[in-house]
Amino acid sequence: MTAIRAVVRGVGHYLPERIVPNAWFEDRLETTDEWIRTRTGIERRHFAAEGETTSSMAIRAAEAALKDAGVAADQVDAIIVATSTPDFTFPSVATMVQAGLGLTTGFAFDVQAVCAGFVFALSNANALILSGQARRVLVIGAETFSRIMDWDDRGTCVLFGDGAGALLLDAAEGTGGTEDRGILATDLHSDGRHRDLLYVDGGVATTGTAGHLRMQGNAVFKHAVQKLAETAHAALDKAGLAGAQVDWIVPHQANLRIISATADRMGVPMERVVVTVQDHGNTSAASIPLALSVGKARGQIREGQLVVTEAIGGGLAWGAVVLRW
Repeated sequence: MTAIRAVVRGVGHYLPERIVPNAWFEDRLETTDEWIRTRTGIERRHFAAEGETTSSMAIRAAEAALKDAGVAADQVDAIIVATSTPDFTFPSVATMVQAGLGLTTGFAFDVQAVCAGFVFALSNANALILSGQARRVLVIGAETFSRIMDWDDRGTCVLFGDGAGALLLDAAEGTGGTEDRGILATDLHSDGRHRDLLYVDGGVATTGTAGHLRMQGNAVFKHAVQKLAETAHAALDKAGLAGAQVDWIVPHQANLRIISATADRMGVPMERVVVTVQDHGNTSAASIPLALSVGKARGQIREGQLVVTEAIGGGLAWGAVVLRW
């Protein structure tokens, strides 16, 4: 029996040139490098330059993923961009990436699920491929969170950074078993009752401004640890697999304590977790594809290995994807 699988063909990322160490905040806030490291694991992050946008970073990441795959841009059928910080209210960042890559065919659209955005975008791309609506899909996470920070709020502004990551999915035949390469299972959730735990206090229909990020950190932490472990287990169950079979967890890079606690609940040692939060901070929807790209470049993630990605973001929205690289 044959089955269509959405297989990873290439991955890439882009980070702005400007690197901002924790010490940068010490002259601006009542905080220290040690305080930030101890509570988050973050050591530095990248901030976009003036004139650098979510779409421009997404294009750079997409180009890197296409190069990694050895695929020309005109062979892409669809583009999905996960972002909460688009260049404009509309058009979508994805259509701007489409134009930036020189494409005049296919279709492109954005997905907004905040930090869980890339997981939601991967699930949508998988569905497009399985349904036959697209054969080759670029899935991108890109954010410029530095543009929505309240620089007087030490509980949030030290956490976030800018960047983009991209992954190229390609339709391929498999056996339908767990040894197939490609996406094996997805698991998505949301619960709008928890909106006030993590949100931006502006928008087109409310203030007419971009607003600033607001977060109840302790409450988000508790939800994250429980929900991330549960969704990862649920996705593995759907795939007919167990945590002991996982080669790598590639989590949303929000906070090292969340990452460690989630891995512990899954029974997976930290030696099998790809961690980049120390270098990039929380890049929201960009964090998982960025970590996948870095993990491959480090030689950690190799073909045939079982990878679990999981993320939670404002909404609350959360989910996981199980794939074989």
